[in-house]
Amino acid sequence: MRHKKVKLSAVLLLGMGLTGLQAQTAIIASGGNASGSGGSMSYSVGQIVYYTNSGTSASVAEGVQQPYEISVFTEVENAGAANFSISVSPNPVTDLINLKIIDSSSPNIHSLSYQLYNSSGTLIMNREIETSEAIISLGNLVPATYFLAVSLSNKEVKSFKIIKN
Repeated sequence: MRHKKVKLSAVLLLGMGLTGLQAQTAIIASGGNASGSGGSMSYSVGQIVYYTNSGTSASVAEGVQQPYEISVFTEVENAGAANFSISVSPNPVTDLINLKIIDSSSPNIHSLSYQLYNSSGTLIMNREIETSEAIISLGNLVPATYFLAVSLSNKEVKSFKIIKN
């Protein structure tokens, strides 16, 4: 009789223990799903262990954030019939950023200005561009994402997403 109780208790405990088992490969702080025209993926932030998957045209490090990013998020074609292009480097930046106007032979080049905004849209800096190369100091700003808008006669010509480390 006693052995039956022990066996029954063992089976019940084992049965309850198995119903609550769940497998987890990583403890993560956050994550989500992303999809686009090229496919979809799941991502996580704060993953302790990660794997790198490489293909012929790209590689992905699962759970690892890649801080290097250069992007132009808007560009207005033929704004004021301007014949120049604008580049910003380095990005990400730690202190100084170089804003270059390429092919500055256009007569409208002296009407250019730049505005620096934080991620909530607050204007931080507004300056006129006097030469074909402007040095912008970001040393006094906290590490974050900023937006640099270049305007020609108060019309936005090009905008850049700037990452400050």
